[in-house]
Amino acid sequence: MDGPSNGDPDAGTITLAAWNVEHLAEADGSGCRPRTEADYVEMREYVDGLDADVIAFQEVESKAAAERIFDPAIYTIEIEDRVGTNRRGECRGREGLTINAQRTGFAIRKTVPYDRLPDFTAVQVGNPDLRSGVDLIIRPRGGEPIRVLSVHLKSGCSSGESNDACGAFFQQVPVMESWIDSRASEGVRFAILGDFNRRLTMPGDVVWAEWDDGSPANADLALAAGDQSATCNPRYRDFIDFIVLDRRASGDLLEFDERVFEGVGLSDHCAISARLALGA
Repeated sequence: MDGPSNGDPDAGTITLAAWNVEHLAEADGSGCRPRTEADYVEMREYVDGLDADVIAFQEVESKAAAERIFDPAIYTIEIEDRVGTNRRGECRGREGLTINAQRTGFAIRKTVPYDRLPDFTAVQVGNPDLRSGVDLIIRPRGGEPIRVLSVHLKSGCSSGESNDACGAFFQQVPVMESWIDSRASEGVRFAILGDFNRRLTMPGDVVWAEWDDGSPANADLALAAGDQSATCNPRYRDFIDFIVLDRRASGDLLEFDERVFEGVGLSDHCAISARLALGA
C-alpha cells in the first residue's frame, strides 16, 4: 500500500485504526522497549503503510514521542492530560530499565476536522496511574460525525474474574458501560478503540455481555474484527485490541484489517483498522 495521502478521506470513506506501540519513548534507548533511531524510522514507515485517517494509540510517553512515528506534517497528536504519580519502577523482567509514562491518545490526519472533548477520567476509577481515555468527535467533510474514544484498560484480567488485576478491571467495566449507554442515547455514532486487555470474543464473556446489551438500542455493539482471529503472534489467537462500533457505525463498516509485521515485530501488538462509509 502506498503511503498516506494529504487529502481528505478517499471515496466517501474514513479509516479508523488502533495500535498499542509498546512503551514508545521520547528518547532513544529509554524505557522498557529501548529503541534506536532506525527503529523509529521503521515504525513511521509502518504507520505510513497503515494509511489511516484517525489512529488511536496506547503506551506513548509524550506528544514528542508520538511525533517520532506519526509524521507531524500529516498528523495532529492529541494525548491524554493525565500526569500520574510519576513512579518509575523497574521494567518487568528487564533489570536496569525503568518504565516511562504510558499514555493513550490519537493521531488525526490534518485534513480531518475534529473536536477534542474532556478526557474520560472516570475510567481511572480513582487511580491516577490507570489510563484515562481520549475523547474526540471526528467531523469528516461530506459525511456524518463519529465520536471516538481511545482506551487502554487495566492489564492482567484477559479472561475470567479471579486474577489479582480483575478487581481494578471490573471496577472499570460499569464505567465503560455508562459511557456506552450515554453515547448510545445521543445523536452521534461512536467507536471505542484501543487495548481492552480482555478477550471479549470468548464464548460467554461477561464483560462483552454487559456492554453489548442493546439497551439503549444503539448499544447493540459490534466488533469490527467480527469472528476473525488475531494473527500478529501465533501464540495468541484472540484479540485484546478492538475497534468497537455502535449499531449506527457498524452499519457503515466496509472492511477490517490487521496489519502484521513483515519482519521483526515493532511492538508486541499489531495495528488494526476499520474502513467505514462516511455515513452521509
